[in-house]
Amino acid sequence: MKIKDVINYLENKIPPTYAEDFDNVGLLVGNQELQLKGILITLDTLESVVDEAIEKSCNLIISFHPIIFKGLKKITGKSYVERVVLKAIKHDISIYAIHTALDNHKFGVNNMICEKLDLINREILIPQASTIKKLTTYIPNNSFTKVQKALFHIGAGHIGNYSNCSFKLKGQGSFKPEEGTDPYVGKQGEVHHEEETQLNITYQKHLESEVLKCLFENHPYEEVAYEIETLENINQDIGIGMIGEFKTELSTTEAFKLIKATFNPNILRHSTPHKKSIKKIAVLGGSGSFAIEKAITKKADIYMTADLKYHDFFRAEDNITLVDVGHYESEHYTKELIHALLQKKFHNFAIVLSNINTNPIQYF
Repeated sequence: MKIKDVINYLENKIPPTYAEDFDNVGLLVGNQELQLKGILITLDTLESVVDEAIEKSCNLIISFHPIIFKGLKKITGKSYVERVVLKAIKHDISIYAIHTALDNHKFGVNNMICEKLDLINREILIPQASTIKKLTTYIPNNSFTKVQKALFHIGAGHIGNYSNCSFKLKGQGSFKPEEGTDPYVGKQGEVHHEEETQLNITYQKHLESEVLKCLFENHPYEEVAYEIETLENINQDIGIGMIGEFKTELSTTEAFKLIKATFNPNILRHSTPHKKSIKKIAVLGGSGSFAIEKAITKKADIYMTADLKYHDFFRAEDNITLVDVGHYESEHYTKELIHALLQKKFHNFAIVLSNINTNPIQYF
């Protein structure tokens, strides 16, 4: 088995298409054509993590955070990033980062946080825009079912728990070439005159190349007429953060104690509690100050995230209680999530959780 087989599996389950534009996900270092020896899972890729991979005979590191975030103009070993890259290349170790692709997945980082807090009635806090596409094409009636089934087979027409496919039947808007117009030419060069039916089918944007490939392979025309548009429909399967409810109402103190016991921060930073009892909680692993107003709009009692600055706490304005649990602390269960995902598929290879605490923040 090659490294690329693991990457292909991961990207099928967690499409990098949904990573944020600012991010750097995917294979960052190494050769995906090498034979796989073992996989090491980590939150961050430091030199000590590469040493751990060498010691444990793992030649693929799957890291939540990307080691290369900004462009590298030189690789001389002067920074920790450059030293990691040099050491990984020297020892034929590949580094793959998954970061916000996993943040934006329905069963990703924030769902894991909800699992740990045992929340119910969960939904995505900020659905990602422009993730649903619609294909419109025209198909000869005798090929319509074949093309439709092929598109359904690869996942087109299914958004979340819903199916979406519409068409105009013969006699209700189907098309027939007029006399004197050019007939269509099939893939084998044969010439035909035939009625067509219009097909409209939606799909998630990461499927676009596969949808077009499927269309071209199954459509009888040599040149296929089609149109693709991006829909503004909200997709509750893709987006960052989550909101849910505790099974029973908690006092603010009880909620703080549960969060602290679950994520084990050295300290829990929070704004002035605005309510005595807590039911609804919004969560966002990592830096989440940008979603404070969204959590308020969603009527969350508490918003738990990380990396809040001094002035961010004023934004609570007695509408919500803000809780900063720490960046590392909010995401450290992510290693378990990636491990469980890989374990379903790759049983015959070592899949190792890194033992190194990569949290750069220390407390006195």
